[in-house]
Amino acid sequence: MHQPEVRCALIGCGLIGAKRVATLQPGQLTIVCDKNAARADRLIKTAGSGRAVTDVDEAIRHPEVDAIIVATPNSYLAPIASRGIRAGKHVLIEKPGAVSTSQITELLQLAEGSKSCVRVGYNHRYHPAMQKAHELIAAGAIGPLMFIRGRYGHGGRVGYEQEWRANRAISGGGELIDQGVHLIDLASWFLGADFTSVQGHTRTYFWNMPVEDNAFLSLQTAAGQTAWLHASCTEWKNMFSFEIYGLTGKLHIDGLGGSYGSERLVFYQMLPEMGPPKTKTWDFPGQDTSWNDEMDEFLEDIRLLRTPVPGLKEAFNTLGIVEKLYAQSGCSG
Repeated sequence: MHQPEVRCALIGCGLIGAKRVATLQPGQLTIVCDKNAARADRLIKTAGSGRAVTDVDEAIRHPEVDAIIVATPNSYLAPIASRGIRAGKHVLIEKPGAVSTSQITELLQLAEGSKSCVRVGYNHRYHPAMQKAHELIAAGAIGPLMFIRGRYGHGGRVGYEQEWRANRAISGGGELIDQGVHLIDLASWFLGADFTSVQGHTRTYFWNMPVEDNAFLSLQTAAGQTAWLHASCTEWKNMFSFEIYGLTGKLHIDGLGGSYGSERLVFYQMLPEMGPPKTKTWDFPGQDTSWNDEMDEFLEDIRLLRTPVPGLKEAFNTLGIVEKLYAQSGCSG
């Protein structure tokens, strides 16, 4: 259950900020901050509690704030999180947590000498199909894992090339650092290992912008397990597909709800005689609960004063892969 004694400040009142506020109980939201005062005011009215400001330091240093939620465009994430840690606050940073590993390193150093719990918001881990698949793998349902194949994409929208995501100085890159980082994080989580070999490339095929609209990755662990991943914003029908292959079976997660289609997990169990596998399906209709479940974990991190997972270490590893891919593609990242 949520811990109402943890009082929160939200920095960034856009779409993701609104999702984060919706996970809080009445009384948990103390203050919201956005440089757009009207947007902050609208969110406060929707939330029904707290007050709106435009000054980040006022929000962070408010004496009735225990934790800050940073839901800004990418280039502002680490600088604001740094100020939060220095002020002695717990911090939930939206993914990817920063635009470079050097920024994450600075946050790691700050957090190490503080009492701040710092979580990075990779909410996809908390989708019910992901949780169920992880549980099945831990129980040995598909045997030792061999490889993963993941695809994630959307089709953009009119004017997409003019948004902040298309501005490398603010976003840190294109589709790889946007949706691609979710695929990398999930693959590492399921395989239970870091990737020691990174290959792939990025390309801009359709959108007239200086960042990539497609990223193709081939990642390997030290044991040779492979993650074959593709993130795209030229996917004209939004889609999510994540397949996990073991020696004795396969798990396929399809959809994330909403425009990505109903969330479903299918377990294909190999039979001794092989041939067509035994099949079991779980459907997860209804609203996306991942944001609430992730917030519950963050509040439990704070209660137990434990190191959050995924946290800064996982964000560092994921951004390290992003940087290597951008270097291989000749991008400055």
